Amino acid sequence: MPESLRLSRAQFNEIVAHARACKPEEACGLLAGDSEGRVERVFLMENARHSATFYEMDSQEQFQVFDQMQSEGLELVGIFHSHPHSPAFPSPHDLGLAFYPEAAYVIVSLMDREADCHAFRIVEEHSEEISLIVENLEG
Repeated sequence: MPESLRLSRAQFNEIVAHARACKPEEACGLLAGDSEGRVERVFLMENARHSATFYEMDSQEQFQVFDQMQSEGLELVGIFHSHPHSPAFPSPHDLGLAFYPEAAYVIVSLMDREADCHAFRIVEEHSEEISLIVENLEG
């Protein structure tokens, strides 16, 4: 897994807007890209649990997105979700349900006026923050 995750400003804004639109529930989605950690596509997903404290992606929707990624030659580079009322750091629940060690986990906190975002590598319930780079590029 790359040491950083790279998003365009437009992709970052799309993720934050999705998080705000879903508040007070947690928002979630998948990030597809290349082996260098550059995000090419953002897939906004529905939180099937409609919960303010955890998220679960619908398995059918997830399958369709993975199929689309494969058909476009992209790989899973990240998974994002929001914390509407808590910091942008993995909760014990987040750590326990991190099943993709090759992907970055991006958490968007909406507890303050400005969104706060951080990316993590989570392996076997241990997290390490990695760089989240938002580039001022189109896309």
